[in-house]
Amino acid sequence: MYSNSLNYLSNVLFDQRGAGKSTPHASLEENTTWHLVEDMEKLREHLGIDKWIIFGGSWGSTLSLAYSETHPDRCLGLILRGIFTLRREELLWFYQKGAHFLFADFFDDYEAVIPEKERGDMMQAYYKRLTGNDEEERLRCADAWSRWEQSTSKLMVDPAYIAKALAFARIESHYFVNGGFMQDGQLIGDAHKIMHLPIVIIQGRYDIVCPAKTSWELYKALGGKDNKNVEYKVIGNAGHSAHEVAIESALVDAAEKFKSIKL
Repeated sequence: MYSNSLNYLSNVLFDQRGAGKSTPHASLEENTTWHLVEDMEKLREHLGIDKWIIFGGSWGSTLSLAYSETHPDRCLGLILRGIFTLRREELLWFYQKGAHFLFADFFDDYEAVIPEKERGDMMQAYYKRLTGNDEEERLRCADAWSRWEQSTSKLMVDPAYIAKALAFARIESHYFVNGGFMQDGQLIGDAHKIMHLPIVIIQGRYDIVCPAKTSWELYKALGGKDNKNVEYKVIGNAGHSAHEVAIESALVDAAEKFKSIKL
């Protein structure tokens, strides 16, 4: 987002490498967090934007933090939702052990496509199959991976989302087994680099995909209550999805707030 002469916020949306309309589809070659960070910077330069507001949720919050901590001088502020920082404990919670206590039935379906002897490392087992040569197995695993994520983040599984499953699952597992191509805890550890920026963190109380522990730890790393630049909002009647009414409302309010700030 960036401010224009009419006091509106103009939005810049892009499909990251291998996803959406980007080609080659589902490619993992030269596809890391830091490639994406520099893609964003090249896009900013190409569009002639001096500074912009970084807006992202879930994986988007990961990339938003990585970009802003790398290029803080190009950021006006951040609007973040459902914080995910790629720490090992966050990945294990959702893909290995933790979330399955709440969604045991859905986890059984997610687990069923992996042989029992390989279930000690579900992410690695999925990655092996999603990048393998057996097309039928790739599609079956991509479907199971994506349904697990959809079932825990939304009340209804979106068929359109599942249709994009292969690229989504391949790219996610590629990042996860490689720890996001960064040191564990790096994004929270480097939060001090953006403490001077106005930041709004929006967290659904019942977010199972990205539990509040991570957003709270980020908030504290940014200075917590002692840093008046940072606002932490817990939405009591919401989970993970950006399309929940209360989450949408909070995101719109945050964007409106940035319009009132002298950017």
